[in-house]
Amino acid sequence: MLRLTLRSVFVASTLTLVACGGGEAAAPAQDPTTAGKMTPPAPPAGATSMTKSDIVDTANAAGSFKTLLAAVKAADLESTLRGTGPFTVFAPTDEAFAKLPAGTVDTLLKPENKEKLKAILTYHVVPGKVMSTEAVKLKSAKTVNGKELKLDASSGSLKVGKATVTKADIQASNGVIHVIDTVLLPE
Repeated sequence: MLRLTLRSVFVASTLTLVACGGGEAAAPAQDPTTAGKMTPPAPPAGATSMTKSDIVDTANAAGSFKTLLAAVKAADLESTLRGTGPFTVFAPTDEAFAKLPAGTVDTLLKPENKEKLKAILTYHVVPGKVMSTEAVKLKSAKTVNGKELKLDASSGSLKVGKATVTKADIQASNGVIHVIDTVLLPE
């Protein structure tokens, strides 16, 4: 609605200036691929952009979490991760799942292993929104499955259990995702 209103004001102002002969210099030629499109202004310094995608949609859009999302569905956790949260998800990539022994993922995705899969996945989720600037100060965090997850930033990069955070602070409407390179297994 706001975009349409801004576009209308822009078009009306332009037509008024052209009709009244406003401005002596000719308007620069527009690139046909951007004609009629408005670029939203950049947020003020220090502001975070508002996102409308939840954790599931954000992970899906990234394209490197197909295995994780299949597991989330198989464990019936999708609606939870679409909920209001907030959640912090340490999300293993498809490559992280590929490092597991052959057949592990297929076995976990079977209906009879749903509870085991749920325990593994909830070990990757911390209640609340924990940004990397906070996470590096923590020694551990209690996960949704009730177990403590060790955090360590002493080596210069954030380690979560045996995994390393490879990309931090991917914001979603209901929390944050930190990408990790290894699947975390509860001990």
